Amino acid sequence: MNQSAANVILAVDLGTSGMKVALITTHGQVLGWESQPIALYLTPDGGAEQSPDEWWQAFLSAAQRLLARDLAPRDAIRAVCCSTQGEGTVPVDVDGNALMNCILWMDMRGAPYLHQNARGKINVVGADVVKLQRWIRLTGGMPSMTGKDPAAHMLLVREKFPDVYARTYKFLNVLDYLNLRLTGRFAATFDSILTSWVTDNRNPNDIRYDDGLIKISGIDAARFPEIVSCTTVLGSVKSEVAEALGMSTDVKVVAGAIDNTAAAVGSGAVADFMPHVYIGTSSWLAAHVPFKKTDIASSMASVPCAVPDRYLLTALQATAGGNLNFLRDNVLYHKDELLQEANVPDVFKIMDQIAGRVPAGSHGVIYTPWIWGERAPVEDRNLRAGLYNISLNNNREDIIRAFLEGVAFNTRWLMSPVKKFMGRKVMHLNLAGGGASSDVWCQIFADVLNVEVRQVMDPIQANARGAAFIAGVGLGSIGFGDVPQLVAFKHIYQPTPQHRQVYDDRFAIFVEIYRQMKGVYQKLNRGNAGSQ
Repeated sequence: MNQSAANVILAVDLGTSGMKVALITTHGQVLGWESQPIALYLTPDGGAEQSPDEWWQAFLSAAQRLLARDLAPRDAIRAVCCSTQGEGTVPVDVDGNALMNCILWMDMRGAPYLHQNARGKINVVGADVVKLQRWIRLTGGMPSMTGKDPAAHMLLVREKFPDVYARTYKFLNVLDYLNLRLTGRFAATFDSILTSWVTDNRNPNDIRYDDGLIKISGIDAARFPEIVSCTTVLGSVKSEVAEALGMSTDVKVVAGAIDNTAAAVGSGAVADFMPHVYIGTSSWLAAHVPFKKTDIASSMASVPCAVPDRYLLTALQATAGGNLNFLRDNVLYHKDELLQEANVPDVFKIMDQIAGRVPAGSHGVIYTPWIWGERAPVEDRNLRAGLYNISLNNNREDIIRAFLEGVAFNTRWLMSPVKKFMGRKVMHLNLAGGGASSDVWCQIFADVLNVEVRQVMDPIQANARGAAFIAGVGLGSIGFGDVPQLVAFKHIYQPTPQHRQVYDDRFAIFVEIYRQMKGVYQKLNRGNAGSQ
């Protein structure tokens, strides 16, 4: 590691709920940050969209407020680097203008076109075997038949918005779009291009397009951008961006990464087989591994990432902290006739306090957090959230804790195939993301998973910190091997022995609920795209 003064990075973290911009040194120190919410647009036909222009205006606004605080000399800012939500799709014209709203990772409108394009549902049974084998051999995975990734989004544009498709110069992921606005360069990163499912990923240092996969995709090859590594310096910031932010035009833009790639770095879990759990709107359990591998049964694979010669094993949970947002916005503080105040308190802190005084097991209440379907260890768009075993003896305190426990149970469900995938036990993990700010939730994770949980310092900044580290590597200031010593922990939680039995019993019931209810959810929600 370069022992000279650390460089400062303007790190961008664009999630589904909002834009965060932070000033972070390449040694991991968070100097300060600003945020701005982003609107989510749900369409009548089941779509989920956001405005790329709103992203950009939120970035400029938050960055201007942050830089106005003079937390670091302007000439100390060496680069801009982004971490963003993944699996979004923005069609842009030759001048870089977005032609429509971004189709988000939760949008499933493209599923019918993907099924048609793939000639039937692709799964272990009844698959188009030739296509399935080619996808897995080259990419490590396959398009999600839920329609939630760009492979389906692009087909949606081609079939439902043909005028937009005709004017599309490139299809960009969320990260790619921000980098385009920063530099004018149309480029995708090793990880952002992954879920277009058109790349040969067998060499982790040389991700490239495969002509056969592009043909299978049904999208013209010319509409895909160039591919670069996450640490590539794309160029300098455009003059108009530098002027708007009061920065030098010498400031570089490093390609960056999508959220799970950046969080894996920002959590400090860079070493082989060292897992981290990220709790944001969605959640994942991930670890870097030295091999490419796919577990079809559990919907898991090791995929391209930021670290050279490595892949990132990622097990995705569709909705984690989003369950608490739902509880807050649709139940506790839903603005109807019962509650018409314009503002509500920081309800998450209150939830934390309430959950802390409810015993393990939530007085028998169990919550299943499948509020937007599920990705792993089962991929099922029809699953839904549910509260079970409520009686007159229960109250909302039990329900609040059950929400926290339900997300942890789902993570434990992921843990078994993850351990099998890696071929080793998990003794400890790093916990990051906004949900890791909750001390009570961290302890619940330690108890439910029966592992040591390391609560990352400033956990909500894990993505932005990861972007800063990636930028530091791109600038040559640090190496990825330096990262673990640059990440501090707020607290380390040990499993509570007296909670072992209750959580073992509740987890067994949690899995049994899935087995008993999956058929019911299929009957209720099959083909009901508008409710997704």
